[in-house]
Amino acid sequence: MGNRPAELRALLDSVAKQEGDPVQVVVVGNGSPVPDVPEGVRTVELPENLGIPGGRNVGIEAFGPSGSDVDVLLFLDDDGLLPLTDTAQLCREAFAADPELGIISFRIADPETGETQRRHVPRLRAADPMRSSRVTTFLGGANALRTRVVAEVGGLPDEFFYAHEETDLAWRALDAGWLIDYRADMVLHHPTTAPSRHAVYHRMVARNRVWLARRNLPAPLVPVYLGVWLLLTLARRPSGPALKAWLSGFKEGWTSPCGPRRPMKWRTVWRLTRLGRPPVI
Repeated sequence: MGNRPAELRALLDSVAKQEGDPVQVVVVGNGSPVPDVPEGVRTVELPENLGIPGGRNVGIEAFGPSGSDVDVLLFLDDDGLLPLTDTAQLCREAFAADPELGIISFRIADPETGETQRRHVPRLRAADPMRSSRVTTFLGGANALRTRVVAEVGGLPDEFFYAHEETDLAWRALDAGWLIDYRADMVLHHPTTAPSRHAVYHRMVARNRVWLARRNLPAPLVPVYLGVWLLLTLARRPSGPALKAWLSGFKEGWTSPCGPRRPMKWRTVWRLTRLGRPPVI
């Protein structure tokens, strides 16, 4: 968004220090000018904010159609930092070793405390963030993506703007036979934050949850999945304004277009279940 030039420069410096072949970099200004960047870093300035998935899709296309000029793309939040110099090389090795691996989700840790928030471990059993595992989704601001996945199943859903766009892509990738790994040894430093700091958080989380189900789940699972999330939301006892925004988004998710519907196969439902996250929660 152009409002963290010092953090962006630190991130770019950490990418430049990665071992192995140099990492090509594109910085997307999502409705804002891009601050000064090091020589060799390409920039794209968009006239309006397209949202997180829209901006990242522009970044993908900067490397050719569906990113086809390269084999793997890294997505890194502009206020993040790669503290280790072997992260890019570990990505290369992981994808080379497993041709079915489509996406890697990094571990996000606070630079001061080393803490990894529970919400940043993309599985239900999140008590031990140091345990790597196969997972069913990934973290949008700290991941590596094989470009063949994009070519096969498409990019992130532009219309989501913010929230759950990673899970939409993850479910489509899993349905196509790709695997997703959470790697605790691939680290992005990022300050501890609360997602609710975004003014649109509650409405878009609810709206996009409905869209996610309508787009991807077999029809019998749609009401089950959304009913579970409605109960979970109520059990967390949100404030009055937060609940009102959430219910408004929930209604919007049912009454507004969600994009193309491509329900996953039942064997993918079973696969998600075996991985520890059945698509009803």
